[in-house]
Amino acid sequence: MKPERQRLDKWLWFARFARTRTLAGRLVSDGFVRVNGTRIEAPAKALAVGDVVTVAAAHVTATVRVVDLGQRRGPAPEARLLYADLSAGEDAAGGP
Repeated sequence: MKPERQRLDKWLWFARFARTRTLAGRLVSDGFVRVNGTRIEAPAKALAVGDVVTVAAAHVTATVRVVDLGQRRGPAPEARLLYADLSAGEDAAGGP
């Protein structure tokens, strides 16, 4: 049976927003992640399908909708199936 919720840090790692789960936890605890518009500081925050996650990394901000909860950290094409990119239309060309 598939879980209905997953830890935020684990999902960020599965979805390849961080290279390690430790770094995913640090992104959250340092205040660089929002879920449904609210800044989250607890890496153990429960995440569900349909939640909107915003990650403000060093050079890019990504806004995604959770489509699936991961079972493992797989290759990048598999990781992209876990979310729908909502920020693609904002700056997809890479320019102003």
